[in-house]
Amino acid sequence: MIKIRHHNTLLLRFIVAVILIIHGVPGMFNNGVYEFGKLFLDHKGFAPIGVPLAWAIKISHVIAAICLLVEKYVKWACLVTVIILIAGIVMVHLPNGWFVVGGGTNGIEFNVLLICALLTIMFPDGIFQKIARP
Repeated sequence: MIKIRHHNTLLLRFIVAVILIIHGVPGMFNNGVYEFGKLFLDHKGFAPIGVPLAWAIKISHVIAAICLLVEKYVKWACLVTVIILIAGIVMVHLPNGWFVVGGGTNGIEFNVLLICALLTIMFPDGIFQKIARP
């Protein structure tokens, strides 16, 4: 049986894991990872490693999801995912503005929300908890 240490992050860890799996897995089976690597990353200067890099990103999402679900290596999984999301903001989403839908498309709002959720999971007692305590 899995011992749950942080009951207050259980729901958040679960839904972030679901989001990471849903975001990562379909591209592995519909040629999306290859297209992202070849058509996007290679043209952004990552050639010839665009496709392997795309695979590493997608696999890291799945591994991070598993870590969140079993509550192992959570901080490392969150840290790697936050770095990937920040890179995604800079390389993909920032030029499209804030909104994912509505006031625009493909913006940064969803990545910002995921980053905040991951930071909350990483620091369940608060990021500044130790600093603020006398």
